[in-house]
Amino acid sequence: MKKFIDTISNIWKIEELRQRIILTLGLLLVYRFGTRIVLPGIDTTQLTQLNTAAEDGILGLLNAFTGGAFANASIFALGIMPYISASIVVQLMGIAIPYLQKLQKEGESGRKTINQITRWLTIGICIVQAPAYLYGLGALGVPDSAFVLGKGLDFIVPAVIILVTGCVFAMWLGEKITDKGIGNGISLLIMIGIIATMPQSFVQEFVSRTTNNTGGIMFMLIEVIVWFLVILASVLLVMAVRQIPVQYARRTASGGYEKNVMGARQYIPLKLNASGVMPIIFAQAIMFAPSLLGRTFNNTTVGQWMEVQFADIFGLAYNILFGVLIIIFTYFYTAITVPTNKMADDLKRSGGFIPGIRPGKETGDYLDKIMSLITLPGSVFLALLAVLPAIVVKLMDVQAGWALFYGGTSLLIMVGVAIDTVQQVNSYLLNRHYDGLMKTGKNRKVA
Repeated sequence: MKKFIDTISNIWKIEELRQRIILTLGLLLVYRFGTRIVLPGIDTTQLTQLNTAAEDGILGLLNAFTGGAFANASIFALGIMPYISASIVVQLMGIAIPYLQKLQKEGESGRKTINQITRWLTIGICIVQAPAYLYGLGALGVPDSAFVLGKGLDFIVPAVIILVTGCVFAMWLGEKITDKGIGNGISLLIMIGIIATMPQSFVQEFVSRTTNNTGGIMFMLIEVIVWFLVILASVLLVMAVRQIPVQYARRTASGGYEKNVMGARQYIPLKLNASGVMPIIFAQAIMFAPSLLGRTFNNTTVGQWMEVQFADIFGLAYNILFGVLIIIFTYFYTAITVPTNKMADDLKRSGGFIPGIRPGKETGDYLDKIMSLITLPGSVFLALLAVLPAIVVKLMDVQAGWALFYGGTSLLIMVGVAIDTVQQVNSYLLNRHYDGLMKTGKNRKVA
């Protein structure tokens, strides 16, 4: 406990880090406050059926991603998912469109242009999704009397503008957290929305176990133990690396204490899951499509089957496709985020080499081969964790709301984002001569 208190004290001593954390918490609070603001023209007392419909299935997952904003008919009801969808589309188009490929190679300027394209595409997706959400409220159990101004243009047009603005504002909050705060802002917004629904889900599971004679407190304790084991497995997946030895024939460093070191060996850490939580988010965004497609063609046998099978996030067909998509997106995202050829070129320019491998193209091919080999078990493990909620629902009869935290998208996002945030705070502490969050010891002295 003393070490924890000392670490918090050290964090507070670093002015830049303190300001970044305060800014991050403030912007997250703004986002949470916005999820409780209902769209003008909707009677909040008549949203009971919408809250019920958003407890399970795909709608329950979407509601968790938006932090309850979907079920509240909030100004943030679309959440940050349109931005995620736009990012997926832009990255997929980057494979086929030469202009985007060129931008990806232009460094910081190209990244800014791609981000701007993603923002405009996000607005376009919002303009399509906002009216669909408003007209879909009736199908989700919201009575016509809940629309105080009716469903005419005098309500639809302002509501669409507010929903689009809400999504753009949430996107802006995420970017500001990334630039001025701590961690990946978009991922933090998703994580804070997921965490907001966790206490209620846990209480519902506890009440169900203790009042319905379905195992009692002992079975609830077993559930908690299994949950911690799953968290441990998720942490191991996120932190696991394959170290590639690198040797430098001659390396110098300014300062006079590491000059002309012959044969100094270091390592290139290749992560088992280099893509992080992005394959989960990408796959989850696409998994809304089969059910929607089936609903569109529900006058056919195939359409009816798709509507039924892919509306159940704990069903067999849904999870098989979900797992396959995660494996595919893991390879795809790893390929575009881990430039093995560039790593080989940088290594060659710095005078380093992998023992037994020629510098240049052979080194790039070797690194690419290693990444392909370690990505396979990493992607399969990631897919297994993602479909684990469906397994515990079927085997342990866990309630749907609590099962979402037993692995799957919710837990992996929370673990991945939490580790990423802790690592960023840790780097600030180490750079300012303090011990990090993940290592014990005394404060380091600066000469």
